[in-house]
Amino acid sequence: MSTPTLRQLQGPAHTRIYAYGAARGENFVPNDDLVGPIDSSDEWIRQRTGIVTRVRANKETDAIDLASEAAREAVEKSGVNPSDIDAVIVATISNPKQTPSASAIVADRIGANPAAAYDVNAACAGFAYGVGQADALIRGGLAKHVVVVGAEKLSDIVDPTDRSISFLLGDGAGAVVVGPSDTPGIGPTIWGSDGSKADAVGMNATLTEFRDGAAPWPTLRQEGPTVFRWAVWEMVKVARQAIEAAGIEPGDLAAFVPHQANMRIIDEFAKQLGLPETVVIGRDIETTGNTSAASIPLATHRLLEEHPELSGGLALQIGFGAGLVFGAQVVVLP
Repeated sequence: MSTPTLRQLQGPAHTRIYAYGAARGENFVPNDDLVGPIDSSDEWIRQRTGIVTRVRANKETDAIDLASEAAREAVEKSGVNPSDIDAVIVATISNPKQTPSASAIVADRIGANPAAAYDVNAACAGFAYGVGQADALIRGGLAKHVVVVGAEKLSDIVDPTDRSISFLLGDGAGAVVVGPSDTPGIGPTIWGSDGSKADAVGMNATLTEFRDGAAPWPTLRQEGPTVFRWAVWEMVKVARQAIEAAGIEPGDLAAFVPHQANMRIIDEFAKQLGLPETVVIGRDIETTGNTSAASIPLATHRLLEEHPELSGGLALQIGFGAGLVFGAQVVVLP
């Protein structure tokens, strides 16, 4: 008896990003509001990170609310009917619930039921991971249109007395709609991890330790110098790989949108890559703060508002953070 030949799906050859959406926390929190518990100053924070103020959400607003708002804007601007969204991917480390996924709730709120939905926990690289997966899902025939969201409410998991990271963090969400394209719009994704450095940035306790009274509420912390060195020296190599994999040169870029971790890292990154002055660099961290998975789409959303001439140009985006995980790709801006 012969074995039947299975049918395998095959989608379009190319994909692109159709539109961006964004949601930021309702409140601006200047440095002066945070310096007391960490015995610091506005000047110290500005010099060390480039942050003047950051956005944080109201107590009753959670990461799912922010994700839903950003996704709605992206879908509306894309022109895609919500019922034609086949998958929703939410990158977050601050879903207030272990389950259900934030993505399933977001899919329902934007009218995309019964879209496939799942969350990605890759911290600051989560959005780049999601874009890479959306590209693969569409070209593999599993979906035609995918919503990718990076969403965080990091103020829920920050210790205001922690000098290593508390003053960096903000709340927000950024989203895109990815769909088929006649020409290449998303370059190959370069991604990976280095779990041997897991202690460099992450949570300081587990939920079970908190439950058992062995630890306080888990919060984020980091080894700043370790993260800085890793981000500047190792991630530049990843960025170069993404540029090479896309078949372009640094001078072909219109924009560079790295994870908004620290202004010093962003500036050193651009210097190491040898980017010409014509490349517009995302520096959303100055007024939004570090929003982990949300930082790349938020920074890109702002760049497109401030520089509409970037539409149609190439942007290099790279995320890196807890894990230590990383992801990068070159995309055509909508």
